[in-house]
Amino acid sequence: MAADPETDAPPEQPRGLSRRALLGGFAGALGVGAVGFAGGRLTADTSVAAASATSDAYAFTGVHQAGIVTPAQDRLHFATFDVTTDSREDLVTLLREWTHAAARMTQGLDAGELGATSGPYDAPPDDTGEAIGLPASGLTITFGFGPSLFHDADGVDRFGLGDHRPTLLEELPHFPADMLEDARCGGDIAIQACANDPQVAVHAIRNLSRIAFGTASVRWSQLGYGRTSTTSTSQATPRNLFGFKDGTANVKAEETDAVDEFIWVDDDGSTPAWLAGGSYMIARRIRMTIETWDRAPLREQEAIVGRTKAEGAPLSGGDEFTEPDFTATGRDDVPLIDPSSHVALAHPDANDGARMLRRGYNYTDGSDGLGRLDAGLFFLAYVKDPSTQYVPMQNRLSRNDTMMEYLRHTGSGLWAVPPGVPDGSATGGTEGAFIGQGLFEA
Repeated sequence: MAADPETDAPPEQPRGLSRRALLGGFAGALGVGAVGFAGGRLTADTSVAAASATSDAYAFTGVHQAGIVTPAQDRLHFATFDVTTDSREDLVTLLREWTHAAARMTQGLDAGELGATSGPYDAPPDDTGEAIGLPASGLTITFGFGPSLFHDADGVDRFGLGDHRPTLLEELPHFPADMLEDARCGGDIAIQACANDPQVAVHAIRNLSRIAFGTASVRWSQLGYGRTSTTSTSQATPRNLFGFKDGTANVKAEETDAVDEFIWVDDDGSTPAWLAGGSYMIARRIRMTIETWDRAPLREQEAIVGRTKAEGAPLSGGDEFTEPDFTATGRDDVPLIDPSSHVALAHPDANDGARMLRRGYNYTDGSDGLGRLDAGLFFLAYVKDPSTQYVPMQNRLSRNDTMMEYLRHTGSGLWAVPPGVPDGSATGGTEGAFIGQGLFEA
């Protein structure tokens, strides 16, 4: 419940009365609906239980973190943070506060109990306010820990976590043709906020950044729109900025055996126990040379992708979900699907059967000094083992994929995603469970 704002008002400034009078004047001008809204925000927060009952709210707590197999939302705000303190205690406090705020915001509530319009009048509000009146919008907030959280660039173990770093948590290698920008790579902690309303996703990252002030700071971030993958069989396959359907063969949440095989880290002794039930998050910012692609003939575009542009069917025949036949040939025994096409090189058949769960997004960041769009794909994927499910495939694509002529990889990172926070435990303060708690208690 929100505190009564009159409690902290000095006697000479009857703040609660004047603010309500002011808001009341605005409400009168805007109509009865605005009166009800303003009054509700000033007097109390909506209960978590009520918010949870809405169809567009996903619980932050659970066995696994939300935002992985959750049906992919349409908008993204992704950010990585560098921890600026050397205090383990301060880092734990931040993770507790982030957990509490995330549990609230995913239910459509303010980041803090006092909210954006209440609390001490001479102190900053504990929510920034731009999401007032907006529903949860399917918001999910997913956290990951980078290699630098365990050992920094100088090899220093700042927080006593080095002995618990998973062997697989290594910086991704520099792949052939990478054009990485340091300012868009790495980060001690990554946070993926997905929602169906861009303002809700931005609000989430903004408030987590505000909470982190003095303990961690944003290293880099990316806004995304128009999901480029489906994570549920209930979703239609979307299109990327090349105009082709993307993610047809993606692992879906309903494929429970595949999710267990390819996404969740096992508790089998091969990895630290704190990561069991978690996953690995891969992020790659891939700029597309849109103007060059737009001048390519349709025949060439389809040959590069290995699928038809209209339906997304493999060039060997069938419909979108027909398995490609890489042995099928046409005139002069030429393969119908070029062996150097994107589909041929990315298919599980070319990667020892490995699959991944992708949650990528389109992005457009204006234009460069030459008038070309800075646009492309913000690739996000979750895997159980990046060394077998991602690195070999990306090496193969970087060397042989004909699509690489139209791509520039400018950002990169890998993070270990801990399991979820137990249901009913993210109550906040200094007592509640928090994200990554198992790591700090290992």
